[in-house]
Order: sequence, then C-alpha cells, then structure tokens
Amino acid sequence: MLGIGVLGCGRIGAMHAANIAAHPRARVAAVYDINVAAAQAVSRATGAPVMTSAAEVLAAPDVDAVLIATATDTHADLLERAIAAGRPVLCEKPIDLSLARVDRCAATIANTTLPVQIGFVRRFDPGHRAVFEAVHDGTIGDLHQLVITSRDPGLPPEAYLEKSGGILRDMTIHDFDMARYILGEEPTRVFAVGSRLVAPALMDALGDEDTITVVMTTDTGRQAILINSREATYGYDQRVEAFGSLGMAVSENRRPHHMVLSGSTFTEHAAPLLNFFIERYREAFDAEIDAFVDAVENGSPVAVSYHDGRQALLLAEAALKSLKEGRIVTTDEIG
Repeated sequence: MLGIGVLGCGRIGAMHAANIAAHPRARVAAVYDINVAAAQAVSRATGAPVMTSAAEVLAAPDVDAVLIATATDTHADLLERAIAAGRPVLCEKPIDLSLARVDRCAATIANTTLPVQIGFVRRFDPGHRAVFEAVHDGTIGDLHQLVITSRDPGLPPEAYLEKSGGILRDMTIHDFDMARYILGEEPTRVFAVGSRLVAPALMDALGDEDTITVVMTTDTGRQAILINSREATYGYDQRVEAFGSLGMAVSENRRPHHMVLSGSTFTEHAAPLLNFFIERYREAFDAEIDAFVDAVENGSPVAVSYHDGRQALLLAEAALKSLKEGRIVTTDEIG
C-alpha cells in the first residue's frame, strides 16, 4: 500500500487523512502539524505516527508520497523539499499567493519526473465531470457560454480571511481552474467587478470584496462568467452551466436526498442544500486521492498539473488587476 505522509492536520488535512486511511491502496504513513493537538487527533483517527517536523516526515522510509495541506505560504517550500527528497506530491491549492514564487518553485522542480498534483478537487465532481464530457464529446455542440456559480453558506472566520490572499486568490481560483478545464482553451481577456455587500465593514478593513463577478473570453470568443458570494443563506451554492450550439449541460446543487414534498396545505418543499465543501464534494475528494495513487503507482499523468495551478493563479492576478483598474486585462500583461 502507498504510504502517504500528511503535512497539515487542520480541517482539510484531517479530511484528506481520513480519505487516505479509507482508500484500498493507500495508508497514512505519518502526520505532522505545528499544532501538535491537531496532529495527535489525526494520529488517533488513522493510527499513523506523529512526527516532530516536516523534515522527519520526508525522511521517513515508509513515506512514499506526501500530501501538503499546511498554510498556503508554506506550500511552495514544502513542495520543493518533498521533490528534493524524492517524494511525489499532492498539494492543496493555491501553490502560493505570489505568481513569482510559483514560477521560482516551477524552476526548482523543473527536472523532476515525480508526480506533482494540485488540489483542484472540483474537477473530480461527478456532475461537473459530466458537463466537461458533454462539452468535449460534442453533445452540446460548439461551446458558447460557461457559467460557474460558487457561493459559500457564510463568511469564513476573520483570521482566515486575513491570510487568504483575498476572494479571487482564495475562492474564485477554484472557478478559474474549472473554467480552463471545461473551456479546453485559455481565457485571454479578463474583466472583474466586486462589491462589499455581505460584510462591508470587514471588507473595508481587509481591502477585499465579498461579492464578485468575472467575465472571461478566449481567443475563439468562448465566454466564461464566474459568480461568487461569501454568503448564501440557503446553503452551499455550486452550479456549472455549459451552453452550446446544440444544447446545454448543467451540474446542479447537491442535496442530502432528492425527495420533494408537495401537498394541498403547504407549498412544495425540497431538502436543503448540502452545507459546505466537505459534504458537497465528498465523492470528488475520494476520487482525487484515487487519481493521485494511480499517478504514483502506475505512472499515469496527474489529473491536475502544476501548470494548471499556475494558470489558475495567473487568472486570479488578471482579475485582481481588472478589479483595481476598472478595465479588461489581457493575460499576457500578467505573465
């Protein structure tokens, strides 16, 4: 079984560790977190030993690969160290908040043949994947417009927002990756608008936005519209709509079940939306681990490459520049 060391045992690291432990071809070989209590909790849940440093994890003989789920500003450094230690990597997004740092890391690991997979989990969602297939097998004809809606059920903690890099690098970056994935070509023109409607005072203090719309076009004229909000009172709103010359494919919101209750004395009622990303993308997280194990064991190409991670951040930077300058920005302005 593939022994995976988990670096970072917060909410998403703990979830990944549980998924690895449940995988038929993988196991958690070691865990580390600067928060010792968090690492110990994951250790108790998985049976993996707690290491005293990331270096100890990377040097452990039964660690065959590593999953990086630490704070964003440590990702690039740990990725470089893991590759230097001969360990394949599954790294949570984003690689870094700085495109320059991402490029330096790319240069450092340029000669590796080891798998490096970036954690854009939404590519693995069955519904989103079905939209991708309907576009790329020609079912909906020529793709004209792609609309991606992503609204969180509520604001993250202020401490998280302070270090997130802003909504475009933290939240919309998933949608930049999904847009590239489904479009099958690079967006080259980006226009973004933002507002402070959910928590104006907090956003003013942070210099961030909580409500975002981004419009992108490719050189062939395909359009992608990304819609984000930090708060949706009805739950975790995640939809993808691809409109083409022959029809439309839609990946709808997920609910605990699909029963709809109707009656003469009450209005139609459906179950509420799943509340957050771990519930909504549960199957996708499992598939993400499975794809990484396949890449390590069988040499298959990684499902989400380092280049994919870089390009999503490039689009985030273009959108941020557009937001600040109030104009369409071309991606060649960014790099």
